Amino acid sequence: MTEMPMDRMLAAMQAVYAEMPLHKLLGLQVTHLEPGRAVATMPVAPGAFNSTGNLHGGAIATLVDVAAGSAAATSESFVPGKNHLVTADLHIRYLGRPHGTSITADARILRSGRQLLVVECRVTDEEERIIAAADFSGMVVPMRAPLAAATSSDTGYPDM
Repeated sequence: MTEMPMDRMLAAMQAVYAEMPLHKLLGLQVTHLEPGRAVATMPVAPGAFNSTGNLHGGAIATLVDVAAGSAAATSESFVPGKNHLVTADLHIRYLGRPHGTSITADARILRSGRQLLVVECRVTDEEERIIAAADFSGMVVPMRAPLAAATSSDTGYPDM
């Protein structure tokens, strides 16, 4: 786990994520953070629908990536300002369409190594039905400069 207290880390993540255009578009929010676990929510809203009027799988995948990456960021391997955490692999099984107006991703670290972190994530609707299950692998990598097109970057938080 990082040196930063969980409540401060959650507040910092919420502030950084609130400014990300994709997170704003989808209404993503990290609502809970503890060592080895993160919870994120997203509204089921037309901005995240596909051409058939259903919740887009890419929107669900983004929610999973944020929740799982946030959980991984609580490991001892990731040190804000010293290294970056990036998604190495993401596998999602879509199990159904949601009922209600929001979905929740609950991500928990399964294995925390020096460089590789493995996280499982379940996405549920308001009726607590599982609509997706996912496996996430994150890699701790050396600090790197942002892409040239990026207008700003906070090097203290994961690349999510």
